[in-house]
Amino acid sequence: MSTYSEEHKNYLKKLKKEKIIIFIFRLFIIVAFLIGWELLSKYHMINTFLSSSPSHVLKTASKLFYDGSLIKHIGITMYEVLLSFIIATVIGLVSATILWSNKTISRIIDPYLTILNSLPKVALGPLIIIWVGASVNSIVFMALLINTFITIINIYNGFISTDKNYITLLKSFQASKKQIFTKVVLPSNYINIINALKINISMSLIGVIMGELLVSKSGLGYLIMYGSQVFNIDLVITSVVILGIISYLMYFIIDKCEQKFRK
Repeated sequence: MSTYSEEHKNYLKKLKKEKIIIFIFRLFIIVAFLIGWELLSKYHMINTFLSSSPSHVLKTASKLFYDGSLIKHIGITMYEVLLSFIIATVIGLVSATILWSNKTISRIIDPYLTILNSLPKVALGPLIIIWVGASVNSIVFMALLINTFITIINIYNGFISTDKNYITLLKSFQASKKQIFTKVVLPSNYINIINALKINISMSLIGVIMGELLVSKSGLGYLIMYGSQVFNIDLVITSVVILGIISYLMYFIIDKCEQKFRK
């Protein structure tokens, strides 16, 4: 026998219906875009040499898959993205914790975080190559320059925005800073941290592609650069589409983690 009331059942049905509608509209948008793109290219309303087409993208992806290079390039890019994502997440959490626990340090460091976050990282590309060499290290370093500071800022802002009433209550019971952090600040910011990770993963992907455009001889960024150099627009668009799919999959995984924490 069900323990749910009729009102609750109706509410759950409404939520399920909304999810289905959202999914259908999302699917409709992408399908309509692909069909429109293919029709425009088929009837020569757009120049396929400059804009490619879904069928050309599919053929290019199939060719890359069968010669074994597609998995190789995706694997290299994913390794660099995950490595930079993990490092930036650890640095972000540790740094935000230190800044929250020491107000003096946070007042000293805060303006520098803003300055470092606003620096044009692409302009530092040649210096990065000189500092760490033209290798995977420079690609990961470029990604860290892009994603680390914004991760620190987002997590730290969440920490300092924790409800002061909870903190005051624990202080009245003589709770230590460690207890306040582990019992109130951190649990209150699970969702905020996951939102910061969403931004972090996208910034990691951007940073890795920028790094690969500068120094890499493999990876999706390399395919984009190589395709543009030889005027192979199909290769460029195919790489961009694959990047979009990878970005969505990573976002989907983190979004599922967020839903789990919300429950």
